[in-house]
Amino acid sequence: MHLEEVLDETAAKHFLLLPLDIYKGNPTWVRPLDKDIQKVFDPKQNRFFSHGQCTRWILWNEEKTKVIGRVAAFINERTAKSDKVGGLGFFECIEDKNAAFLLFDTCKAWLLEKGMEAMDGPINFGEKSEWWGLLVEGFDRSPLYQMNYNPPYYRAFFEEYGFQLYFNQYNYGLVVRQPRPEKYVKLWPSYKNNPDYLFTNAKKKNMEKYAEDFRTVYNKSWGKHAGFKQMSEAQSLKVMKSIKPIMVEELLQFAYHKGEPIGFYLSIPELNQYFKYVNGNLNWWGMLVTWVLKTFKRNQKFMSIVYGVVPEFQGKGIEGMMVMNLNDWIIKRNKWKDIELTWIGDFNPKMIRVAENLGADIVKKFITYRFNFDRNKPFERHPMIL
Repeated sequence: MHLEEVLDETAAKHFLLLPLDIYKGNPTWVRPLDKDIQKVFDPKQNRFFSHGQCTRWILWNEEKTKVIGRVAAFINERTAKSDKVGGLGFFECIEDKNAAFLLFDTCKAWLLEKGMEAMDGPINFGEKSEWWGLLVEGFDRSPLYQMNYNPPYYRAFFEEYGFQLYFNQYNYGLVVRQPRPEKYVKLWPSYKNNPDYLFTNAKKKNMEKYAEDFRTVYNKSWGKHAGFKQMSEAQSLKVMKSIKPIMVEELLQFAYHKGEPIGFYLSIPELNQYFKYVNGNLNWWGMLVTWVLKTFKRNQKFMSIVYGVVPEFQGKGIEGMMVMNLNDWIIKRNKWKDIELTWIGDFNPKMIRVAENLGADIVKKFITYRFNFDRNKPFERHPMIL
């Protein structure tokens, strides 16, 4: 076998196209958009290069006639200063343990040279909401946009190499037409008719307001937890602007108490329901196909990307009331069939309880692993958010 670092366009193309061989004949897999993968490794587009390093490799067979594996290694210098943990991601490999271990060894050697003491994987050189974790349950369900999908045999590669479970990630699912939890149905009229509370959806014409309301709730909910930073005005506005081209106003729910924002529940149409038809290429033809599908073909699935409630209103059913307000609309429209929530880590029991209280069931499970380079070092799982 022959390793090649990706240093030119030819190698980058091999890196991009390998999954076509790995998933050939798998109707569940949705090819990621080429531009989304390329963006991760482009210093001009990925802001993590301003405070990090990244490289990647492809692995050829013995005859050097076929690419049989790929992997990337990276360091987020902001977090690595304290924890000395690097990352491994975008791993793909044929069903060959020796090939997989060679790819893991290569990442380990590169990260050791950079002063790291451990590596997490498979993760992203970017936001945690994208390409994070190894799929271990739910192989029969198509991946959400910018979320990992992989063959079942990858799990044995990671665990036999010595990676240990750092945290579990759960995607929860709901069927729109299934009854909402009885306690929320009973509670909804008292909130709906109380003038101190307002449950409403965002409006495209006033996204600056909702960006600021989102930031207010986010910073109160998560900004003080370890691993989360206070969100700036520019960051929250960027989030809302990224949603705007695909947003359905009613899917962006906000809750207020006496005019102050206390919660949000943000969802968008599930984009892979469109992109699965463009084979990774959002060129002019792919954009035309996507437009036609969005215009004439009903997408019956949406994904909940983030939700939160300020601490003083947690445990009062506010998240359920936002869902009830959304529910009134989606039942009338009879447009949506399925809801899938993006992953929740098992280190966040509060959010897990929220999902369970909504009547959602686990439909996918991912694992983020950690590998300590010093095999005698005591292993610690991800700290809990309490």
